[in-house]
Amino acid sequence: MAQRIVIVGGGAAGWMTAAAMATGLRGRCSVQLVESEEIGIVGVGEATFPSIRAFNQLLGIDEAEFLRATHGTYKLGIEFRDWHSIGERYFHTFGNFGSLRGPDMLWGQFQRVADPALGEFGEQCLPTVMAMQGRFVPPSEQGGAPFNYAYHFDATLYAAFLRDLSLRRGARRIEGRIVDVVRGAQGDVERLRLSDGREIEGDLFIDCSGFASLLLGRTLQEPFVDFSRWLPVDGAWACPCERSGDALTPYTRATALEGGWAWRIPLQSRTGHGHVFSSRHVDPAVARDQLLAQLDGRPLAEPRLLRFTTGHRERFWVRNVVALGLSSGFLEPLESTSIFLIQSNLGHLMTLLEGQAPIDQTAVDDFNARGTREFRRIRDFIVLHYCLTARRDSALWRDMATMALPDTLAYKIELWRQHGVLHQQHDEGFDETSWLAIHAGMRHWPRRADPVLEELPLAQARAFLQQRRDAIARAVAPLPTHHAYLAWLMNRAQGAEPPLR
Repeated sequence: MAQRIVIVGGGAAGWMTAAAMATGLRGRCSVQLVESEEIGIVGVGEATFPSIRAFNQLLGIDEAEFLRATHGTYKLGIEFRDWHSIGERYFHTFGNFGSLRGPDMLWGQFQRVADPALGEFGEQCLPTVMAMQGRFVPPSEQGGAPFNYAYHFDATLYAAFLRDLSLRRGARRIEGRIVDVVRGAQGDVERLRLSDGREIEGDLFIDCSGFASLLLGRTLQEPFVDFSRWLPVDGAWACPCERSGDALTPYTRATALEGGWAWRIPLQSRTGHGHVFSSRHVDPAVARDQLLAQLDGRPLAEPRLLRFTTGHRERFWVRNVVALGLSSGFLEPLESTSIFLIQSNLGHLMTLLEGQAPIDQTAVDDFNARGTREFRRIRDFIVLHYCLTARRDSALWRDMATMALPDTLAYKIELWRQHGVLHQQHDEGFDETSWLAIHAGMRHWPRRADPVLEELPLAQARAFLQQRRDAIARAVAPLPTHHAYLAWLMNRAQGAEPPLR
């Protein structure tokens, strides 16, 4: 195992890495992080994936303390507006839709019964109904069916929170701007030279330098695999605004626009807004104006423009350099996977570093193959949102509806259309239920029903669906609003009564 680990860059990627290594490898190696206050970080309101909870728990982070420090809120999922057709919406939440196979297959019976009195398909999912009504309590306090959840938070504050934790656990922060990367005779990185002349030596270097990809991209010249033929968005305007009223929604919102989509991320202190767009389909100045039209409060800063290309480096681990976060690649934030990808690759790296066996080329090759599969699987899931659209009102949506799909996605869509099979591959970022939520939300159902569904009498199937819908409605009705629960949690130390029932 490497004795001297050097992390290049702070931000969420750098300090997540430092916190994990200072905790999991304590006493087995030194952990140093080099960052410069002269170099800004891409810090916006961040929406996350449920895996962030497991990461925080492994670090021993108290949820209330974390939410307070990062101005965080809870996230049950994402509301998609205008993606299938203008005026329509659906939710992708972290719940379940019952059995996915057999006569009691919930989605199959819902389609077979086809009764408008049963409402939306989402009403068969507990956290979706909670999201629709703006309610939230953790599963442990809800008392009904289990479900998962994630968070929204200020990414800059999260990095600062993890920095303090990392330093307390033995990591060392070095302030300085890197001006040169010195390589040895075999091509490995040996040391970093800072602007003041200091040199930082290491055995393993973790590149968390963001889009600059200082080590993997700029120094080692690792090629980039471009996904823009399927995901043409290449820019984003970001702008925070004042939070209006008590409408602290427990979900992210993604609204499809002319040349991209707008996000809305509610934090305790403000609301984060942004517009991800394709400059081939909408002028950046127009995209900026469209973002400002989406704000639901007074802007707190001028909109900031970020430019990017979707895709990833061919390899994530080359010689003694491992890239994590934006330095390894970028997928547009439609499904909040940026931090998930950091965490996933970091977890695999930690498993190797904590193991007893030496890390040989086979292990490195496996790390790279796994990372590549994960990027491709998530790419396919994001493309699914676009390619099922019924919109033809602008060039972007016409292009996305008719483009040639990646083979892996085309195969999965065909299996679903013809046979109702939610095909899962290795290293999927999203499970069958997530794929079902998008298919259902986009009104994309199989062309023929599974004959096994007829083993359940039609009247019995309808009663089953009605009973589930009613049970979920009863469970959600007495729950507090997300705003009320969060306010109680932030003031729990003062002895406030919980806003339950």
